[in-house]
Amino acid sequence: MADLQTFEPDGRAITYVEEGAGPAVVLLPGQGLNVNYLGPLAHSLATEDFHVVRIGSRRPTDSAASLHDLAQDVVDVLDHLGVPDAWVGGHAFGGTIARFVAIDHHDHVNGLLLLGVEGDAGLDGSADGPGIARDAGIEALQRAARETAGGLPALAEGVPVLVVQGTDDEVTPPANGEALRASAPGLVSVVTVEGGGHLFPATHVGATSWAVEDYLDWD
Repeated sequence: MADLQTFEPDGRAITYVEEGAGPAVVLLPGQGLNVNYLGPLAHSLATEDFHVVRIGSRRPTDSAASLHDLAQDVVDVLDHLGVPDAWVGGHAFGGTIARFVAIDHHDHVNGLLLLGVEGDAGLDGSADGPGIARDAGIEALQRAARETAGGLPALAEGVPVLVVQGTDDEVTPPANGEALRASAPGLVSVVTVEGGGHLFPATHVGATSWAVEDYLDWD
């Protein structure tokens, strides 16, 4: 597995891991989680000739951060790595950040990969599972950012979206993905992972990776 690194522009400490070569794919973790649990998925995609960049949250500071700020962090890391554009995706809250990246930085985004779709009710909660490392400080920063956002953003105009969702996910349930597809049927495709709970990107790596690989190969 590739090593965890830290990029520190303007005093922000943003963790990231880079591996593979080929078309760029960004993976953003869920609420309060570091990038480690997405490692097996990233490695699987990297072995299929994708350049995968996992980007974690900035460390909390005295200054509040908005969801637009967290989206800017993603783009700053990509610029640091010399990646002009990518398919930007994330798990639950990470997918919400990806949606802000697509709106604020349209030219950096080839498409969105949403691994579970958040609803307006709130963040993804206190998930735990294989390889999960929670960080209360990051979670508080993200929760505060979400509370000031005033709800989920609309989809960026013209940006294609792949939703991958677990059939048994009770935190970001399949109904959220179906509702998103109904709102933009020409842009949004949905693939389900049978038996996948909220942490399906970590527990059902093969099925999740295949869904992304198959879609991007078709695209």
